[in-house]
Amino acid sequence: MKKEKPLILITNDDGITAPGLQALSEAMSVLGDIVVVAPDSPQSGMGHAITINNLLRLDAVRVHDDQKWYQCSGTPVDCVKIAIDKILHRKPDLCVSGINHGSNSSINVIYSGTMSAAMEGAIEGIPSIGFSLLDYALDADFAGAIKYARKIAKNVLEHGIPEGTLLNVNIPKLSATEIKGVKICRQAMAKWEEEFDERLDPNKRKYYWLTGKFINYDQGEDTDEWALKNGYISVVPVQFDFTAHHAISFLNKLDYHVE
Repeated sequence: MKKEKPLILITNDDGITAPGLQALSEAMSVLGDIVVVAPDSPQSGMGHAITINNLLRLDAVRVHDDQKWYQCSGTPVDCVKIAIDKILHRKPDLCVSGINHGSNSSINVIYSGTMSAAMEGAIEGIPSIGFSLLDYALDADFAGAIKYARKIAKNVLEHGIPEGTLLNVNIPKLSATEIKGVKICRQAMAKWEEEFDERLDPNKRKYYWLTGKFINYDQGEDTDEWALKNGYISVVPVQFDFTAHHAISFLNKLDYHVE
């Protein structure tokens, strides 16, 4: 009896036309049967948002060469949810998101639509990975990202991921030959120092534009920021259980008695 090929769900937050999505489909197509369900427009910074007060549209945009592509009017998380419920004939063996244009390392994971889509896959019990390339250009070189995304995904298909975990993979802006390899890392302690630039529109009404700079407070050499700065791909295992387990014993010592 012929063994069924792995089924791989692909999504992103940059939208159905993003070059990174095409790159990821190229990377995954040799590993199994792929189905692409992505937003019909860019959804960067949407985090884990879902659509609850509006309708959703789902349209096939390309179905050939054993590839099925769909665009959804919702968020990246909507794409994963609707793919599982309305498109896929069975539970995927893998869910991959990206390849994002720009970093999702450190604190960026919280805001990322790319990573939230992968996290939704993990919540559904699907081994899931988010991929990001530290290059915002539309003509970004994805050669190295394709090579390593394929290898990392192959490892996950063959060996799995610990339960309740997904992978956050960030790839430096380097050629395939310049990338030094892969580092398993922790998330760096860093944040955005943000400001809202106050401006005037043509009607002299005030509006605000979010600006800021990324500050890394963490000098550890085991972090994603260190790995990326030094030419390595960073792989951070992420969990969707947000419980601060180390704080439970402290909180249990407090007095909660009320009169």
